[in-house]
Amino acid sequence: MQTAPKKIVNAWAMYDWASSSYNLVITSTIFPTYFEAIAVDNEAISKTTVTFLGRQFENTALYNYAIALAMLIVAFMSPLLSSIADYRGNKKKFLNFFLTMGSIACALLFFFERSTLALGLISMIIACVGFWGGQVFYNSFLPEIAIPQDRDRVSAKGFAYGYVGSVLLQLICFVFVLMNESFGITEGRGSQISFLLVGVWWWGFGQYSLRRLPKPVPAGTGDLQHNIVSKGYRELQKVWGQVKQLPRLKRFLLAFFFYNMGVQTVMLVAALYGKSELEIPTENLIIAILIIQLIAIPGAFVISWLSSKIGNLKTLMTLVVVWIGMCIVAYYLPKGGIYEFYALGAGVGFIMGGIQSLSRSTHAKLIPEGTRDTVSFFSFYDVTEKMAAVVGIFSFGFITELTGSQRNSVLALASFFVIGLLLLFYAQAAKNKTA
Repeated sequence: MQTAPKKIVNAWAMYDWASSSYNLVITSTIFPTYFEAIAVDNEAISKTTVTFLGRQFENTALYNYAIALAMLIVAFMSPLLSSIADYRGNKKKFLNFFLTMGSIACALLFFFERSTLALGLISMIIACVGFWGGQVFYNSFLPEIAIPQDRDRVSAKGFAYGYVGSVLLQLICFVFVLMNESFGITEGRGSQISFLLVGVWWWGFGQYSLRRLPKPVPAGTGDLQHNIVSKGYRELQKVWGQVKQLPRLKRFLLAFFFYNMGVQTVMLVAALYGKSELEIPTENLIIAILIIQLIAIPGAFVISWLSSKIGNLKTLMTLVVVWIGMCIVAYYLPKGGIYEFYALGAGVGFIMGGIQSLSRSTHAKLIPEGTRDTVSFFSFYDVTEKMAAVVGIFSFGFITELTGSQRNSVLALASFFVIGLLLLFYAQAAKNKTA
């Protein structure tokens, strides 16, 4: 096997270009601040309380719970779908389904207003399921298009394309949000137009990528028309049997579960933390998020280079130590500390893309060479990632409601990183494939 031609590698990376628009606009910048402004019962009484399903919530906690529910849905759904896709070799069809579902849900957020909270929450959950449900199929192409020694580089390229594409669309969206008066629209309408643009961008560039990706080779033979559910889970059971025979892969997934609780939660709540806890103005919050995105591009490549010098697991240990420090800094940031928030954003941005990229390529390296059911292996990775996000985000929202402060939730994230660090040392000690 050799690494696929540049045309195919670029086509794979272009899906990150397409889908990362959701991650930036919907997850990180415009939608969280729009949600906080819209999801309020009566601003004269409280600017943070909203009623949903007969219960009052802190709007930031309700946001976190909705994201956690979406992650939980993906975690339970993707193993079955991915094993079937592996068996049949039709993961491109599954990827197309999820990107179409997610992009339509983003477009429906155009109609999200104060009177349509349920529509907004449902669309937000479906969009999240579409994004993360598609990621397992997208990620599983990596071992098919790149040989082990090129996977760090190719994985970093995907993240770099994602950051560039998402920033370009973000700048277009900012024109409508920050210069709304020039178009004769309100700031809220500018946000709604941005959600519509994400749907169009994601679907359009996603189709470009799908048409150029290679056709996967089926890992199984025979007819899946009968007992499709049992066959799907039997495929997963077989992979789990293989994972148990690979101590380093098994231990890495356990470590990944814990440190990824922190990574995913930071990605999903950073904007709300800056807005509601630190009282950072929206314009400055947007600048900070852009700093994170732009610095993440060189960060992904620098960390890829570092891993080639000292190894993947040692590099991951280094990054997790830095994450612990970032959580402590975030806890002590003063309210209104704009420049301090910029500096924190720069640090987070540099390591965020790198730890995601390196985690993905480390998992790909630890999969035995010649494995055909790569989607099922990445399904385990995906389930680990999503369950970590569920626990992390739910914990963040619950601790916020319990203590009345998001700062206490940040300390909980630091503890997740500490456990992940200890488990990475445990993985490093395992005696099987090097990473």
